[in-house]
Amino acid sequence: MNMSANSKVIDVDVHNQLKSSDDLLPFLPEPWKSQVARLGIGIPDRGYPSPVSVIRKDCTPPSGSPAASDPEFLVKDLIEPFNIEYAILTGNMMDVSTMHDPDHAAAIASAYNDFLISEWLPKHPSFRGCMVVATQDPLLAVREIDRMAEHPEIVGIVIGSAQRTLLGQRHLHPIYEAAERHQLPISIHPGGEGAGISSAPTASGYPTRYIEYHTNLSQNYMAHVTSLVCEGVFEKFPNLKFVCLEGGIAWLPHLLWRLDKNYKGLRSSVPWLKRLPSEYIRSNCLFSTQPIEEPENPKHLLAIFDMIDAENILLFSSDYPHWDNDNPSKILRGLSAEATNKIFYQNAKSLYNL
Repeated sequence: MNMSANSKVIDVDVHNQLKSSDDLLPFLPEPWKSQVARLGIGIPDRGYPSPVSVIRKDCTPPSGSPAASDPEFLVKDLIEPFNIEYAILTGNMMDVSTMHDPDHAAAIASAYNDFLISEWLPKHPSFRGCMVVATQDPLLAVREIDRMAEHPEIVGIVIGSAQRTLLGQRHLHPIYEAAERHQLPISIHPGGEGAGISSAPTASGYPTRYIEYHTNLSQNYMAHVTSLVCEGVFEKFPNLKFVCLEGGIAWLPHLLWRLDKNYKGLRSSVPWLKRLPSEYIRSNCLFSTQPIEEPENPKHLLAIFDMIDAENILLFSSDYPHWDNDNPSKILRGLSAEATNKIFYQNAKSLYNL
């Protein structure tokens, strides 16, 4: 089935942008306000520039401001043409977790969240926001979650997949307790791997080119999902949902099978697990469609969908305005009407209580 013009869509990864770092100044306390005014935000660069640019040039608003920095143009360019009922705004601040100074990172996250509430969420009824938190100091992250969680249009939390440590480790569990307490899913998003205090972009070190970096982003997702399961995060916080944005999905069957096989022989090392690892992944993890793998034979992708029960764990994401973003009317052809409705609409509606 193809998406019809009248099919409703929920887009779980829309990258609203700042016009400039000055946008954050009204929301920053000192000394960070003066520092950002003088030096910029300060999120470390990963060092892998895209040869085709990360941003689509045809997404630039008529004013000439950066792509996705003008709410009115974003509505005309994305929301209205594709009948998007809700757009989950994930911003571009999630890599604050690669910054060296935890207080600076927490201040930037808080300022962005206030900017989101002030300058984006009131601008269109389709807009819903993910707050950003920095993970360097989990107690500061918890404070920010508690501060922001009651805003009715904040529906989730977004953090970078670029981290100093794997996401399942225990020092991060207070963040997960707060997220579960407020019934907010946590999305992880790539972008800063190899920058600042984060680990290397691949399991074997630093690649040479953007094509290698971009292809290998799924390695981080495999490692984080394995860590979340084996450290008992989903046993400890059974109602917590993790959304893996922009990590692909073709690796998932391999991980489900390999982790279950190893668990059967090594379960004594993770005695807190009460179910097979794959059961925790299926019940507590969801995955975005973009960038969906595109095999030469489309039937191969449908086979993977069957292996992972895709219609119940996939969420549509456009990844607007990035260079490889997806048009909802052009992807995932050949699905049943029920599967199409779940992936493009119903799964996200349930996840975010929309």
